Order: sequence, then C-alpha cells, then structure tokens
Amino acid sequence: MAKKKAKPAAAKKQAKTAPKKIAKPAPAKKEAAPKAAKAKGKEPKETKAPKAVKAPEAPPAKAAKGAAIPAPAVSVPRRADGWLGPMPDKPMPRSTKLPSDVNLLTKREMEQALTVGERGVIGEGSMKGKLVLYQGFPYLEVIGRDKRELWFLLQGPDQEVLPAYADHKVSVSGLIKRFHNYGGSIDVRKYSAKKPEAEAAPVVEVPEASKLRLLSPGEVATIANPGMSVGVKGFATLRGRLEMNAEEYYLVVSNPGTRQQVAFTLEGKAVKGLKKFIGEIVVATGVVEKATGWGGRIECENCEPRAPEYPPVARDSIEVVEVEASGQGATREVSVKLNNGLSVQLSEKQGHVWAIEPQTAKRVSLREVNVKHPSSGSPVREFFFTPRNPGMQEIEFFLGKVHNPMQVARTFKVIANVKAPEVTP
Repeated sequence: MAKKKAKPAAAKKQAKTAPKKIAKPAPAKKEAAPKAAKAKGKEPKETKAPKAVKAPEAPPAKAAKGAAIPAPAVSVPRRADGWLGPMPDKPMPRSTKLPSDVNLLTKREMEQALTVGERGVIGEGSMKGKLVLYQGFPYLEVIGRDKRELWFLLQGPDQEVLPAYADHKVSVSGLIKRFHNYGGSIDVRKYSAKKPEAEAAPVVEVPEASKLRLLSPGEVATIANPGMSVGVKGFATLRGRLEMNAEEYYLVVSNPGTRQQVAFTLEGKAVKGLKKFIGEIVVATGVVEKATGWGGRIECENCEPRAPEYPPVARDSIEVVEVEASGQGATREVSVKLNNGLSVQLSEKQGHVWAIEPQTAKRVSLREVNVKHPSSGSPVREFFFTPRNPGMQEIEFFLGKVHNPMQVARTFKVIANVKAPEVTP
C-alpha cells in the first residue's frame, strides 16, 4: 500500500512539475509580443525616413522629364549657364490679354524696382534697356542702380513679336512686377525699339596737338595775359598794336612797353603790305599758337587796321624833357616838372625790345610807347611819361627778347627829379 501510494504521489509531483515546465514558455510569448509590438512601432519610423529622402529626389525626376522642354518655376535662377534672371513659368504662346491698369510706381518704388535683391514692387511704369533672348523668350536687360544687370520677362500679346528686336535698344511701358532677386516681369502695353548702332569704321586717331579748334572768348582773353595758356593752339581773332622788328611784324596785345608785354609774330600771306600800318591798331585773324608766357605766333588769314581807342597825348601845352640812351648800364639824371612830359628814346637791335617794370610804369605814369623807324639805322623806341608824384623817381629800362623779356641784353637807368611848380606870392 505504501508502494501504491507512492506512485500517485510521484504522479502528482510530475503533474505539478509538468504545468510548471509548460508555463515557462508562456511568459516568453508575452515577452515576444511586446518585442514584436516594438518592432512594429519601429516600422513607421523606417517608412518616414524614405519620405524625407524622396522629397529632394522629386525635382531631379521632374527636371529629367522636362529636359526637352524646360519649364522651371518662376524666381528660380539657373546658374549652370550663367543665367540669373527669372524663368518663364508657362510655355509659349503667352496670354493675349493685358491686366487692368493699376497705380503708377512712385519714385521710391521705381528705385526699389531697379535695385538687386528687392521684391514685391508692383505698378505701372516704363523702363529702357537692351532686349535679349533666353530659351526663346524676350527679356529686357536693364542696368540697375548699383550698375548690376536686371532681367525682366516681357509678357503680353506682343511677346511673339518682340524676339525680332533682339539686341535692340527697347523702351517699354506697362505693368511691372518685381518678384525675383534679379528681375521680374513686365506686361507690355507700349514699346519702341531702336536699331543697334552699326559698327563704325576704324578712325585714325589724330594727336591732340594737330587738332585745330575755334578758341572760346575766355580762352582768347587768357591768351592775351602774360604767363597763361602756354601751348594753346586754335583759330581766333586778336587785337593789338602793330610793330616791326627787323623784317618781322608782331602784334602787341597787352601791357605794351613793360616786361609783361604779350606779343605775337605775324606770319602768312596776309602780312604783305602791313608796313604802312606800323604803330596802328590792327585786328589779326588766323591760327594762334602761344609758345611762351609772353607770346607766340599767328598764321594770319586776314589783317585789318582799326581806329585807335584813345587819342595821343597833346604835347603842345606841356614842357617835354627828352633823354637819349647811350652806353651799357649808363645812368642819366634829369629834372622834370610835375605833370609835364619826359621822353626817353632808346635804340633797339634785331629780335630785342626795350621794356620797364609794370610797377614803375604805374608809379611814373607811362602814357605812350612809340616806335620810330628811321630811313637808316636801327629802330628807336620812345617812352613818354607824365610824372604825377614829386620827388626822385628811378626808371630802369631792360633790353630783352621779344617773346622772352627775362633774357636781358642791356640796361639803362634814368633818375628823374620831379619838381613841383613854384607858387608865386
């Protein structure tokens, strides 16, 4: 009995142990289920990743499809071929109707429309530029405010006609839309085109020195001033007193008798027959060339005498003291009455002329400078003074070259004792 009872006990033990062995895999399944659930939860994340990757892959597929007929979106610059302007968003032909009129662009808005990087400007206006073609569409190439190019797509019924004016200067007016960093579009209402400039034949460059032009009145005035407009050459008319030195005629146009005298040597066919007009006012017309600060030459085409501007000083009613120069560096002392005359006569040599300082001419009242041409011998130049200040007056004369009085060959000095008239009681 004891043995019989042991068997069921063993069986019971086996039965008790059996479910335990079977129950162990059950939790394993439960654990597998959450793992499967976790694995299922990971699947949507893996499916989202390819969606994010497909987003950038979509445009290349579209570009590959539209390679034959390019139709990119507006405001997407294509830099592969260097184009920065807006692209057309519709295939040709474009719309045949124009939008309704809107407000005109203000000056500020127009400045924004012509600035690189500005967007959002819409309004009526006009622009000028060069018409260029890109992918068969007409564009207006405009130079912006910062000297950078802007491109505006020309739209409207005339879009099919405008390509015929490629490389022309075009002026358009219509609805301007600025939606791109480097341009926008214009719905063309009116336009006008000019032919491109034809290639000019090669022009042989002429040196500036050989160009002849008509001198302005201001330039003529500066030519007559000492030390100014050196090197100027042109066509002009000058007025002055005709003088002669050896076989040359020259025209004194300013500051006669002083070291700031400006004189021009007369040349050309018109010089013939001028000897009878020496000492008179002459008007010379021709090509003037100022070589130095004190004059130059005139290639005369016409020389005509004129009446003197001021009558000569009447010497009959005054007492005149005459002085003749002699020797190198000589000095003469003379006595002169106040408001009377002092005449100094100096013989000249070829290519040289006597002159005094401008300040001396004012201080001693230089009234006339005359040149006498005797039948034999060198010409004689006369300086006529009417002193107005009493006291000792020193007058120094310089024999210098006609067109360069600073090169002195001789000097002569006169010391004048100007006496006031005696008053009788």
